[in-house]
Amino acid sequence: MPGGCKLGARPMDQHIKAFEVLGATTEIEQGKIEVKAKKLKGNSIYLDIVSVGATINAMLAAVLAEGVSTIENAAKEPHIVDLANFLNKMGANIMGAGTDRIRIQGVKELKKNETYSVVPDQIEAGTFMLAAVATRGDITIKNCITKHLESITAKIIEMGADVTDIDGESIRVTCSKRPNKISIKTLPYPGFPTDLQPQMGVVMATANGTSTINESIWDSRFQYTEELNKMGAKITAQGKMAFFEGTDKLVGAPVHATDLRAGAALVIAGIAAEGTTQIYNIEHIDRGYENIEEKFIKLGAKIKRVEE
Repeated sequence: MPGGCKLGARPMDQHIKAFEVLGATTEIEQGKIEVKAKKLKGNSIYLDIVSVGATINAMLAAVLAEGVSTIENAAKEPHIVDLANFLNKMGANIMGAGTDRIRIQGVKELKKNETYSVVPDQIEAGTFMLAAVATRGDITIKNCITKHLESITAKIIEMGADVTDIDGESIRVTCSKRPNKISIKTLPYPGFPTDLQPQMGVVMATANGTSTINESIWDSRFQYTEELNKMGAKITAQGKMAFFEGTDKLVGAPVHATDLRAGAALVIAGIAAEGTTQIYNIEHIDRGYENIEEKFIKLGAKIKRVEE
């Protein structure tokens, strides 16, 4: 079965539904999913919920299916568009990626594609943007697509920080004062991303006033709040809501990364806090960030990776 961070239920029903609509048979035995098909045939696939993974799997299956397929209620994330562009370069016929309806004309084969430049990761860019606010810093992030960061940019400006878009490919975030309180609700793209919710939580922890987060995607995304409370934060999490009573400062403490984005949030918190913070379970962080400590060290942070 697919894994990933333990953020709540990860149902496979929409993935399986897409495969079966295209003519496959699915069996789940001994914890494994087995999907079989002699030949897939194009069909109309309606996703009951917006799912990035199911949209991707449906696209990949439909590309070589016989006839036309449509994916209704499709995810719109930048990497959905990126996958469509990549497949089209290989000879696929995909239209509508980035909207809630994707149309795919099946082709007989895909051709070799020598090179392809992958879209920049808006979650990594957003992590450094929020780090600038949390540390009252000044960070310029290069090689990003600023349009993909609009929901994050809007909230950072609402908090009183300054954001400068540089030619659509670089963005500068500066913050010289305590952020304002805000409220956010996580939503599928182009809404505020759930994968930046913990990093925003660190900013809220020292904001001026009480901020709120409504987490609409995952059931268990607030595990990191207990770790931030060890550092002096005043956070109350109840179900899919969390309330952040802003404090003057955070103080270093031993904390555990409960998942990937929680780990990134704790790195930001450790940099912003007084004293020394030890972060355990950093294997979560390494799954989603390449050389994260080296990038923060170049920005002036004092971080050391150690083994115990």
